[in-house]
Amino acid sequence: MDFKKIAKEVLEIEAKEIIGCIDRLDNATLGQIVESIHSSKKLVILGVGKSGLIGAKIAATLSSTGTPSIFIHPTEAMHGDLGMIAKGDVALVISYSGESEELINLMPHLKNMCSKIITMTRSIKSSISSFGDYFIDISISKEACPLNIAPTSSTTLTLALGDALAVCLMKKRNFKEKDFAVFHPGGSLGKRLFVKIKDLMQKENLPIISKDISMQEAIIKITNGKLGCVIIEENNKPIGILSDGDLRRAIMQSDFNLNNKALIYASQNPKICNDENTLAYEVLKIIENAKIQALIITDKDRNIKGLVHLHKLIEAGIK
Repeated sequence: MDFKKIAKEVLEIEAKEIIGCIDRLDNATLGQIVESIHSSKKLVILGVGKSGLIGAKIAATLSSTGTPSIFIHPTEAMHGDLGMIAKGDVALVISYSGESEELINLMPHLKNMCSKIITMTRSIKSSISSFGDYFIDISISKEACPLNIAPTSSTTLTLALGDALAVCLMKKRNFKEKDFAVFHPGGSLGKRLFVKIKDLMQKENLPIISKDISMQEAIIKITNGKLGCVIIEENNKPIGILSDGDLRRAIMQSDFNLNNKALIYASQNPKICNDENTLAYEVLKIIENAKIQALIITDKDRNIKGLVHLHKLIEAGIK
């Protein structure tokens, strides 16, 4: 059996239904729908079965892109969850047939409570859409299911239209990357835009030595510090940094002596970041561009405040 051919046919059928929907879209109606949702307190989405699952995903997409949205199952709504709906809310009711009994029974209550009702069905003449203020056509010519029964093309089209609605609202709100990060603080984008280096840098028990310390003592400090380096300071200002790499290169020198000052073998005038409020993502770029393992953090007067290692940034999910 040629499963690739079957999969190809499914994708082609569903893609055709999405493309065929484009000509049915009306700019004026879309504009009214977007404006009503934008000006509402929240969008309440309802649906049964597969339509309910799609509705829940649409609600999640809208919520994460700046449009307050919730999904309510119609059965639960009839048994108390109507209390989640407030005056001024807009309802989006999804039912391909437009004849779902659970939703039909609920429509008069929604009409009484919501400022506007948007319906997504296959016909504006359906029982459910007759209650609506706005109609979004999700009719298809063919399901991708070989029996033309299982919701496939219809649910794909509904999901795609939900995504289109979400993007329209993002444009309406002028929703930016930083706004997205607000709703996803635990994601990589949120960490990139909000985590500051002061939240990740080591501030206590820093591996710091004075400029007169010997190489032998510096090696002990590097070992105990467990950061793979030691900061060499004068008057609390960094004048050098001695890393594991510097140590290996020093040992290769013919005149290497453990009793020599560590500063001789260190990288002098080390790279620093003089603002602990710098985003950790920006510090990562400094480290990567300089091809170093650790960065010294100072204040504006170059007084040492902390140290951050590349591995700490990676562990924190900064990328």
